[in-house]
Amino acid sequence: MTTGPAITVLLAAPRSFCAGVERAIDTVERLLAAPDRREPVYVRKQIVHNTHVVAGLAARGAVFVEELDEVPAGATVVFSAHGVSPAVHAQAKARGLRVIDATCPLVTKVHAEARRFAARGDTIVLVGHAGHEEVEGTAGEAPEVTLVIDSPAEAATLQVPDENRVAYLTQTTLSVDEAEETIQALRQRFPQLHGPSSADICYASTNRQQAVEAVARQSDLMLVIGSRNSSNSQRLVEVAQRQGVPAYLIDDASAISPEWLASATTIGLSAGASAPAALVDAVIEALLARGPVTVREHVTTVEDIAFALPPDVRHLHDQQ
Repeated sequence: MTTGPAITVLLAAPRSFCAGVERAIDTVERLLAAPDRREPVYVRKQIVHNTHVVAGLAARGAVFVEELDEVPAGATVVFSAHGVSPAVHAQAKARGLRVIDATCPLVTKVHAEARRFAARGDTIVLVGHAGHEEVEGTAGEAPEVTLVIDSPAEAATLQVPDENRVAYLTQTTLSVDEAEETIQALRQRFPQLHGPSSADICYASTNRQQAVEAVARQSDLMLVIGSRNSSNSQRLVEVAQRQGVPAYLIDDASAISPEWLASATTIGLSAGASAPAALVDAVIEALLARGPVTVREHVTTVEDIAFALPPDVRHLHDQQ
């Protein structure tokens, strides 16, 4: 980058890893570091949606696969933080795989709600992005009665067998504001609509969106660190753009375009819940190489949540 004028970097807080992501990564790291390990550690799909995390774990010996038929019978396989359907669990059992389930507990909560609504005889409307691993896993709890939508327009025209027996759930990483618009459209369409006892959009997504919204209002430019397939990171970019600020999703510092910085004197910076904090530091270093930088942190809330590890890895200690 060429030398530029002095800038202020506003760090949104909270940012980077959430408790569910930390739990999932720690699970794989502990399995890899186990002193008695004699076989590869297989992971179905990406453990979390971040290219740097996946590459780092692969370099340490994790073997990432798309489907379970790529895992040798009897081997150890980790299910990602996004969760899987009962059909995947059944397939693993049939193949004699040792399963370590790193599903985020907040995703597990949504799965339990899906089972409860299905048992009541409701049609389940799952608000989320079709094809996303979390949505596939949740819908798989009751595929015969689950419909996936992602907009108020779809909600308004939805057809169900019994309009008095409809319930909704949401993907945990949605935009809070956009999800609420879709839920309100569902309520107008189905006045008897049932919902979860507490919001499905997780605390981490909500907190990071609120922090980005506050920082974007004070910035000329917003940078969000995260991978393209990270739903929560994509939503942070959209939150910033709704404040009228140019906002870009970057995998790391190398993706920053000098043109973005040309007229920016205040740059907002955040990272999705699956992006390592080290990538934030690297972006700041890259900006420092360009010219004088003042870094300020804007804290909207402090997170102190931690999740217990899966039982089979609690006794293991990561030796990285």
